[in-house]
Amino acid sequence: MKILLLGKNGQVGWELQRALAPLGDVIALDRHGLAGLSGDMTQPQAIYNTIMTVKPDVVVNAAAYTAVDLAETEQDQADLVNHQTVKAAAEACQQVNALFVHYSTDYVFDGLGQTSFLETDRIAPLNVYGQTKVQGEQAIIASGCDYLIFRTSWVYAARGKNFLKTMLNLAQQREELSIIDDQVGAPTSAELIADITAQAIPQTAADSMKTGVYHLVASGETSWFGYANYVFEQARVFGLELAVQKVNPIPTMTYPTPATRPHNSRLNNQKLQQTFRLNLPHWQEGVKRILAELLSK
Repeated sequence: MKILLLGKNGQVGWELQRALAPLGDVIALDRHGLAGLSGDMTQPQAIYNTIMTVKPDVVVNAAAYTAVDLAETEQDQADLVNHQTVKAAAEACQQVNALFVHYSTDYVFDGLGQTSFLETDRIAPLNVYGQTKVQGEQAIIASGCDYLIFRTSWVYAARGKNFLKTMLNLAQQREELSIIDDQVGAPTSAELIADITAQAIPQTAADSMKTGVYHLVASGETSWFGYANYVFEQARVFGLELAVQKVNPIPTMTYPTPATRPHNSRLNNQKLQQTFRLNLPHWQEGVKRILAELLSK
């Protein structure tokens, strides 16, 4: 199996390099490209040409424009990366008969309610970033290629910038922190996303009925406040000395941002677990693993 990986140096892309390696020959690209091949997601035609040249069995796109607040003013750039280039990649996949694996987000929904969203629930993004991700999804489906679209949320890893690492740093510097407590979701590790992807690809290659949209998140749920407190608790278990003594829960309205954030980021992952006969562990398990990796260095 020949696999073309785009976005190799992001949080998920980095883990995918490891997870996909046992499946076959992986050509991993970032925006700088390699040997005449382009991984620059701001260049739709170049990405199309790269796929047509490589003729892979699978294209895995781990690249995206993810600056949620900046997207409100950089709408064209967000649309280019999350929609136009994704459209070009999907059309190339259709031409070479490649499976297209793509990552989307809970931001395609309206973020309302108290229950976890199903894959079939109404699409209603709250911000520009969410809208561009919706358009990317729709372009993939319209292209006619075989695809796996994995919607995920609250992604973290030992590598890169994310909430877990930010909280860990702040907790060592400040005695008091205020953290949002009215947004709920499931922290999901890049490691888990990559491992599940590597399990799903061969199953889908063998059975095209498994193509479609899936919610790929860890099980369970928490708020940002609950997430942060768990990080602090576990960090102390690992022996890290923290300065933080008081953690205050605050509502979203006290911390305004350019882009509207969803209160409900819950995604129902039962379809994925049942279709691929896989288990998605509780979010706390992944957080403990990453903290062990970070704090044992």
